[in-house]
Amino acid sequence: MINPDAKLAENIFDKPAMASTREGFGKGVVEAGKADERVVVLTADLAESTQAHHFQKAFPERFVQVGVAEQNMATVAAGMANYGKIPFITSYAAFNPGRNWEQIRTTIALNNVPVVVCGMHAGVSVGPDGATHQALEDIAMMRALPRFTVISACDSEEGRKATIAAAQLGTPVYMRWGREKSPVMTTAETPFEIGKLNILWMSDIHKSDVAIFATGPLVHNALLAARELEKDGVSVVVANVHTIKPLDEETIVSLARGTGAVVTVEEHQIHGGLGGAIAELLSAKAPTPIEFVGMQDKFGQSGTAAELIEHYGMGTSHIIAAAKRVLERRSTISA
Repeated sequence: MINPDAKLAENIFDKPAMASTREGFGKGVVEAGKADERVVVLTADLAESTQAHHFQKAFPERFVQVGVAEQNMATVAAGMANYGKIPFITSYAAFNPGRNWEQIRTTIALNNVPVVVCGMHAGVSVGPDGATHQALEDIAMMRALPRFTVISACDSEEGRKATIAAAQLGTPVYMRWGREKSPVMTTAETPFEIGKLNILWMSDIHKSDVAIFATGPLVHNALLAARELEKDGVSVVVANVHTIKPLDEETIVSLARGTGAVVTVEEHQIHGGLGGAIAELLSAKAPTPIEFVGMQDKFGQSGTAAELIEHYGMGTSHIIAAAKRVLERRSTISA
C-alpha cells in the first residue's frame, strides 16, 4: 500500500505526469530569487540545458554567464558568497563538479560559504550523450567533501522544494539533476525537509520483509518493484532518500533493524554513493544484509535512457531480483 501520509501524486503507476528533475530547479530557483534578492545564478555556457534561463529572464541583473569555464565559475561564486550573495552554479555534472572539484574544495568547502553546486544531466539517463557526459561519480565526489550537504531529488516537484530549501541553508550544497523526463511522484503537499527521508510505500505498517532505499528518479522503479513484490507476498517499505548527506540515520537504522534486509537503488556507481553511505552507517550501528542496485563499476555508453537503465541493471526487474537475493541471504544468516 502507499503510505497515506506521503501525499503522492495520483496515477503514479499507470499514467504519471512526466517532467525532468532539472525543470524543478528552473522553477525553484526563480522562487528562491523572488524570496531573497541575495540569490544569484551563474552558468557555464549552458543556460537552457541547466534551466538557468528562467532565472536569467526573471532577474537578468543577477545572472552571470561565465562561458566554458567551470573552474572560474566556482571561484567567482565563492567570492560572491563571501560578500553576502547566495550563488547557484550550474553546468553538466560531468564538469560541475567533475571539472572544477578542486576549486569547489578549496574556495567553497574550506571557506564554508553558501554556494549551491548544481550538477545537471547526471546518470546514464542523459542517454545519447554517452559516457563522457554521464556523470556517475558525482555523489561520491561531493559526499567526501566536509561541510557539503548532498541532495538528489526524486522528481521535479521535490526538486523545486529542495532548491528553495538549499537557498536558505547557509552552507555549501550539492544538488544532482537529471535531463530525461521522469515520473512526478510527489505533490506540493508532500513533506520535504533536508536530512529527513520520506517513506513512500509501506506494505505492512507493523512488519515489512525488506527495506528499499532509493534516490533520484529511480525511486519510481523502486515503487514499481514494491508493487510487484507485494503481489508475490513480500512486504516492502520504500524510502525516498533525497538527502544523501546528512543521512536520516535514525530512520534508516530503524527500518534496517525492523526488516533485517536492505536494498539500495541509485543511478550512480555503487561505490561511494547512496549504497556506500548506507552501508557505512549500518556497519557501525545495525549490521544488515544489503544488496546494491546501481552502476557496477562501469562507464556508460550512448543509448536511450530506458535502454541504458535496463542494460546496466537498474530496472524494476533488477530491484525485484535484488530484494529476493537479500531475503535469501537473511534466511541463510538466520538459519
